[in-house]
Amino acid sequence: MEENRDARTVSPYSMKSVRRSLGRKRFRELMILFVFMLFFYGPLLHALILAFANTYGPTDIIPSDFGFHWWHYVLKQPNVAKAIFYSFLFAFSSTAVSLVICIPAAYVLARYKFRGRKLIMFSFLIGNAFPKIGMYTSMGIIYYKIGLLGTFFGVLLVHLLGTMMQMIWLPAGAFRSVPKSQEEAARDVGAGPVRTFFSVTLPIAWPGIAVATMHAFIGSLGESVGTLMVGLPQYRTMMTEMYGVILDFPATAGAVFALIIVIPNLILLFIMRKYISADNMARGFKMG
Repeated sequence: MEENRDARTVSPYSMKSVRRSLGRKRFRELMILFVFMLFFYGPLLHALILAFANTYGPTDIIPSDFGFHWWHYVLKQPNVAKAIFYSFLFAFSSTAVSLVICIPAAYVLARYKFRGRKLIMFSFLIGNAFPKIGMYTSMGIIYYKIGLLGTFFGVLLVHLLGTMMQMIWLPAGAFRSVPKSQEEAARDVGAGPVRTFFSVTLPIAWPGIAVATMHAFIGSLGESVGTLMVGLPQYRTMMTEMYGVILDFPATAGAVFALIIVIPNLILLFIMRKYISADNMARGFKMG
């Protein structure tokens, strides 16, 4: 009788009741998902709270006072506005230049079979095969010898280097997915090669190109080590300025600066959300 009475008094919201209703396997999967989301979104949530905290002590879990004090403090710093300007200038410039250079190259690599084609595509992975600090150090020495150290063009080359793999592989995969029959049908009704490309090939391949462009833009905004080594002190971006903010200012100021960096990425991800899919990414990383 006591066991039945205890069973009746168990809350339907207790962990035991939830586990029983979901089943052991389903409950385990949800717990793994919860732990993953906690580790993934927990730091972002913490940074969001800190960014709007006027006062935050080392023993505080939740700040005692919220406001925009540290936003005013960070935005009034003399180098912040210039760093934001240079970040977007390099991001837009490197993305535009890589589109002009890489899209024709990706089309050739996707559509034409020639000796060494796979080796060329594989070569774009080399820059990601080892720590970039060594590569940037070598570039800094070469830049110093040829007069590119601390120049706009030198920093732009560093940003381009980080976008090349995505801007070649993803568009090449998108171009490979375009049916040749549709291009041939357009040519049969009188469309020239250029019109066929812009009217048939490019619209079909655009989702993959859009994803590559998004990765290039976000990657350029996040570039720090190369810009730090070849651009300072003439060119400071948000990422290079972040080092000084973390070292010299409280955690609340660092959280504000982190949000300033994250917000443009979130806006871009929201705009490009309909193009982001596993299929587009998988097609891009097939060496066909």
